[in-house]
This record gives sequence, structure tokens and C-alpha cells, in this order.
Amino acid sequence: MENLSPDELHGLVRSVFEPSDDERLVMIMVDLPDAVVPDNPDWADRRQVAASWARTLTSGSRYEVILAVYRNPRMNNAQLPATAWVIQPDKLPATADVMDESAAVSFDSLFSRLPLILAPTEFSATAPLKLVARQTGIRGATMPGFCRAMMDALRLDYVEVNRRVGVMADLLDVATGSDFEFLVSHADGRLEPMSLHLDLRHRQAHRSGGRFPQSGQVGNLPSGEAYIVPYEGEVNGDPSGSNGLMPVQFGDEVVVYAIVGNRAVSVIGNGPAAAAEREHLSSEPAYGNLAELGVGVLGDFGVRPLGEILIDEKLGLHIAFGRSDHFGGQVGPGSFSRPEAVIHIDRVYIPEMQPRVKVVRATLRIPGSPDVEMVSDDRWVFSF
Repeated sequence: MENLSPDELHGLVRSVFEPSDDERLVMIMVDLPDAVVPDNPDWADRRQVAASWARTLTSGSRYEVILAVYRNPRMNNAQLPATAWVIQPDKLPATADVMDESAAVSFDSLFSRLPLILAPTEFSATAPLKLVARQTGIRGATMPGFCRAMMDALRLDYVEVNRRVGVMADLLDVATGSDFEFLVSHADGRLEPMSLHLDLRHRQAHRSGGRFPQSGQVGNLPSGEAYIVPYEGEVNGDPSGSNGLMPVQFGDEVVVYAIVGNRAVSVIGNGPAAAAEREHLSSEPAYGNLAELGVGVLGDFGVRPLGEILIDEKLGLHIAFGRSDHFGGQVGPGSFSRPEAVIHIDRVYIPEMQPRVKVVRATLRIPGSPDVEMVSDDRWVFSF
């Protein structure tokens, strides 16, 4: 089955982290299914990939490897549990429910050793690991939903990927806003134009180019995006200007969120997906926070969507709902009703992902300059 060769895996660790001679500890983190969230074939195979990487890296003399398994946190970017189990690669458990709690060790003790982290998990650990990195200086590559079909994306020229990410991040840094014009093709044949403005003032962009050579850096791998948190209105007397209608396709149904002040305040639609989203927003208002505008660059490298957000969000424009504190925003776990409800979820605007939602135009507003056009009629038109 598709996997990295030993040379490719060692090369990946070198290119991603650029470890110094005294940085020898690599921790591979994987979450475990349990009675609440049962296993699935992709998840089971991902744990096998993690174990194989642990064996490969251990077999050389360069690295000390920790394989840490932990009970899944139920949701993407929810808080990690306090403890994990350190196991041998050939002792992978089928479920967290069979593990001895008395044998668990604290994540804090593992993080205190400042490992280089690879985290091929079912549920994204990006947000909590970013916060840990700020406190401890760990470095980590998070790989939520990683599967063998993504192996080629680990073989990309990340020098060029990183360059393009830097170009776009520099633009996001100076942009005051982003404007979207959508054309929604409803199931009943109606065509409906919609527009959305995202306020990008008071914010700095982030770069996720697949390289984390400095202390305290955590991001996705495979990677290739620049991203920014829209302004959430926290400055007294200066409300957020993010307003408009944001369409998102679920199956064959298009759900429309009414955005006011960077929050979804209502859900428009009569179908089951709209009803479910309306209930989610009602029970967890923080879910409606617009938490990220992301610009992925991997589409030009021939990477295609796989139905896994780890890859799919890197292919083009995406907007996320929910938690933003790990990117420098204001909405964190305390904004939700319970830890399991914490969420950060991306909606990706490329034709393969949302064929009923056409991006007619997407631009960045740059003070003193013409608007920078990124997308026209669903085609990426910005030149790097």
C-alpha cells in the first residue's frame, strides 16, 4: 500500500522541521475511537500509517520516537484530553476503552520534552496544539483526516509552496477586506446572486507553507495556505463590517447564512440541512462566528479534492465557522457550552466541493490600490 519510503520520511521531517543536531525527539500522536465515536476503515488505516512511521523513524539512529495514543475529543479542534498512553508501534489498541487509565501519562509531561510532533488524527488537533506551542515552544505538523491517497502531497516542492503562501499572506496583511460575489443554483432551478463582505482590519495573516523550522510553530501538513481571522468587533466603538449572505452546499441542498457583524445570525432554507444548521446555531451561537478566510494554493500543483478537509481546504478559497483563538481571534473554548461542542469547520469554495455555489468574483481590498482579483467565474486568476 502507498506509503513514504524511509528516505522520503526522513527527508520530510528534515524539510518540515529543519531539526538541529540536538533535536532528536519526535512524537507521533493519534486519537483512538471509543464507544461514543466508533472506528471507521480510514481511521484504522491512519493509525497503521502512524505506527509504520514510528517504526521507520525508530529504526535509524537519528531520532527517539514516542507513539502517543489518546481518547478522541469528539470534535475537530476541541481541547485535547489531559492524558495519553505511550505505546509500542506493534501494540496499537483497537479502542480507547480497552486502555488502562492508570497507565496514562499527562500530555503536559510529553510536551515539556519539546518534541517535534506529527499528528495524523481523525479529529483535528491544530487549535489546541497551537496554544500549547505558544506556551512551550513545541513544533508540530497536524494531519487531520490524513489518508494514503495524500502521500503524493507530502512529496511536493514545499519551497515553492511556501513562496506562494508568503505572497498571498503579504496581501492579506495589508488588505482591509475581502468581497465575494456568489451565484447560487438552487435545486428548483432558480439562480440567485448573493454577496458577502469580510472585514480584515486589525488582523495579521498566517502562513501555512508546510515548514515549521522555528520554536512554537504548528500547522497543517500537507499544507499550502495563507489565512486570516476576520475582524470580530472586539474594539470598543468599532463594530465588525463583515456582512452579507454566505451560501454553503450540503449534499444537493444550499444553506444560506445571514451574516451580521461577523456572525451568522440566521439560517435561510427549508431543507433538512438548513434545519440542522439552524438548530446548531441556536444551541451554540459561537458556531456562527466567521473564524477564518483561507487561501489555498495547492490547486495549481495538480492536487484534487479527496473529501478530507486537510487537503481540500488547501486547494482554494475557504471560510470557516467557529473557534478562532488559535489564529489570534476572540472565540475560544469558553465561548461554547461544553468542550465537546468546540468546533472550527471550513467551507471550501471550489466547483468540485460546491457545484451549486459559483464564485463569480472574489477580491481583496487594498488601501490605495486597485482591488486584487483572486477568483473569477470559479477560476483562480491571481498570478504568483
